Amino acid sequence: MQIRDWPPSERPREKLLALGSAALSEAELLAIWLRHGTGGMNALDLARSLLGRFGSLRGLLTAGRNAVCTQSGIGPARWAELQAALELVRRHHLERLQAGPVLASPRAARDYLIARLRDLEHEVFCCLFLDSRHRLTRCEELFRGTVDGASVHPREVVKQALARNATAVILAHNHPSGIAEPSQADEIITTRLRDALALVEIRLLDHLIVGDGCCVSLAEKGLI
Repeated sequence: MQIRDWPPSERPREKLLALGSAALSEAELLAIWLRHGTGGMNALDLARSLLGRFGSLRGLLTAGRNAVCTQSGIGPARWAELQAALELVRRHHLERLQAGPVLASPRAARDYLIARLRDLEHEVFCCLFLDSRHRLTRCEELFRGTVDGASVHPREVVKQALARNATAVILAHNHPSGIAEPSQADEIITTRLRDALALVEIRLLDHLIVGDGCCVSLAEKGLI
């Protein structure tokens, strides 16, 4: 039976309009995005099939293009729509972060960094450059690979901070393992960067490590 033949209260789109998005299951929300099914399955059946195949909503959202586009009913155009939706979420978090002093909204900073870094398969090192009022002016990805003395160059961090007239910096990187606890290498590079930035009177406020849905602050641990 097609979804349009169901009672209005059971159709995902009508249910969302009546009760709000929080009232819908993941499969129902996904069905609205899919719009229609394929091969004898309606959109809700297809949504349930995709969630089962990828193990979870997160598994589907973080799967690569090839893995998703090989599924029946999902082509390059629909995959592109999904990526656009995910990018809108990341930019929403970024706008919240830019709305005021970063230190006044630590939750917004952590939400943004988790959305940006959590699901990456490789380590990415970012710098949040702040002005004299601790407002975010730019978030830049500077390095990829293992975050240690060989891959993160203090000179480059200082150069980028000066180019953006930053008076303070927050560092961030992810641990693809999902474990957000700082390693000895994390502590060493943090100290090196803090000292290098201090030479040009730029303050290192924090170094945040993103794991699987969590974010650990080295400043809160007394490591800065």
